[in-house]
Amino acid sequence: MSFASFGDFLAMGHHGLYVWSAYGICLSVLALNVAAPILARKRYLQQEARRLRRENSK
Repeated sequence: MSFASFGDFLAMGHHGLYVWSAYGICLSVLALNVAAPILARKRYLQQEARRLRRENSK
């Protein structure tokens, strides 16, 4: 499929809103799938560090 201009490419034959929102949702889900385990690991390590400090202070 070829487009006459960049504006036509963005419009995607009047389906641009659907196409670009689908890409946006897909990228958001992928970013969440990357970020969630990283944040969970950080939170786990912080909790373990707190637990070890409590155990050592007793």
